[in-house]
Amino acid sequence: MFLKAFTRFKDGKAHPYWSLVENRRVDGGRKGVQRHVLYLGEINSSQQAAWRKTIDVFESGSTRARTVALVPEERSPAIDDDHIVRIRLDQLELRRARQWGAGWLAKVLYQKLGLVAFWSGHLPASRKGTRWDHVLQTLVSYRLIDPGSEWRLPREWFDKSAMADLLGADDRLAADDTLYRCLDQLTVHKAALFSPLQERWKDLFAARFDVLLYDLTSTCFESDPPFAEGDKRRFGYSRDKRFDCVQVVIARVVTPEGFPLGYEVLPGNTLDKQTLSSALASLEKQYGKARRVWGMDRGIPTEETLEQMRRSDPPVHYLVGTPKGRLSKLEAALTELSWQKVRAGITVKLLPQDGECYVFAQSASRIGKERAMRRRQRKQ
Repeated sequence: MFLKAFTRFKDGKAHPYWSLVENRRVDGGRKGVQRHVLYLGEINSSQQAAWRKTIDVFESGSTRARTVALVPEERSPAIDDDHIVRIRLDQLELRRARQWGAGWLAKVLYQKLGLVAFWSGHLPASRKGTRWDHVLQTLVSYRLIDPGSEWRLPREWFDKSAMADLLGADDRLAADDTLYRCLDQLTVHKAALFSPLQERWKDLFAARFDVLLYDLTSTCFESDPPFAEGDKRRFGYSRDKRFDCVQVVIARVVTPEGFPLGYEVLPGNTLDKQTLSSALASLEKQYGKARRVWGMDRGIPTEETLEQMRRSDPPVHYLVGTPKGRLSKLEAALTELSWQKVRAGITVKLLPQDGECYVFAQSASRIGKERAMRRRQRKQ
């Protein structure tokens, strides 16, 4: 084990961060990989010296590796050999337990979706023997079982899982640079992936794609401009309330069951209302024209985009929040209508007007939630 420093520049100043790292061997006789045992953060010189002394004491007792035979005490052969270790089975302890069942299930689902065959043909191994398809399967399983960052995967999750054994691999799967380099190779295969994936969803889960949900999110970066030309990191409206950070905007199209049909990564200063037209064109190019119903927030479409959806052949239907300014104009007409029960706790009023159908919904559970929110605010 040894100390390793990582330098990060912020506000024009270098900040060294330290970690306790160990080397691990991998098969094939190649150079081993490094595993982060403990993250120390910023430490001073005296703390560094203390950690180095602790490591020296820990490693001072290590000896040359040798092979031993592990047999139960009651079955040990009647020979005197220093290389035989006699143990008591009743005193055995389980240590470094690893999660196997969840990894096995993730592997089966991955195969059922046809992802093993797809990625083995699109992500060939590197010249050094890195199986990029196995690295990606590890990342996908991690997101399914215990979602977190790529930074956390090799430091916490990988050693507690049996992914290496399930894939017949070793610690090289979870090396930091390997994980990020794998992600860099996926973007070019995005269009090729979604078409067969949609068919598998349809066959396995009877998924339907006539109702689509469209929404936007963003993710921020603690990095300082300027960036290279074409970089999408920009300052913009931050949903994370981090207006001091650059960000990118992510547009997503999913089914009501949560099956994704497409996504786009957009510059961080992109306005919501500027994204829908490209999403419509992208989905039509990928899956062809069809009668679909899009659901989205009121701030996403413009009147021009809605008119484009109505005039398309076949027409694209939509369910979108009505602008608040227009609701006041509809108040009188909605008041005269009677409530219609949709299901327990949900009632609606339907108002056809100017080629549109306005739906005024009322939810008993939502009313209770909002009343509880107001009570909490009054207590504060």
